[in-house]
Amino acid sequence: MPETYAATRPDQLPDRETTLSMSGLDFMQAILDGRLPMAPIAGLLNYHLDTVEEGRILFRGAPEFAHLNPTGTPHGGWYGTLLDSAMACAVMTIVPKGSVYTTLEYKVNIVRAIPVEREILCEGLVEHGGRSTGVANGWIRDAETGKLYATGSTTCMIMKLG
Repeated sequence: MPETYAATRPDQLPDRETTLSMSGLDFMQAILDGRLPMAPIAGLLNYHLDTVEEGRILFRGAPEFAHLNPTGTPHGGWYGTLLDSAMACAVMTIVPKGSVYTTLEYKVNIVRAIPVEREILCEGLVEHGGRSTGVANGWIRDAETGKLYATGSTTCMIMKLG
């Protein structure tokens, strides 16, 4: 994977103390910089972090043969996982030091099938960030043409632990 790596063993994931010692934006920046690993799911689903900004995340990836359903198109779970990752990680960028988030719910609208091995961009953008909830929207677009493949929305719960 470019620039970052996905954890392949539990001991490669950051511990609670490490996670709570930095803001969500710093945490996501550490993943982008390669100081912390991507989630293991990123390696399995062939996507990686491309851009980190406060309130915005961009992933880059492509569906592979292993991600297809029996009809030969990317499984809906592939779209859902990428959108959940982008939208929730966008919320993470607004989480203060000592806090974490979890997805409460998300919704996905698949507009069209992504061709196998076609590079996409998956963007998450925070629409609301409060003390206890974050709301974000997301899009999967063709990296070359900008064609829309899917949209999503999420609500995340923000919890102070530290």
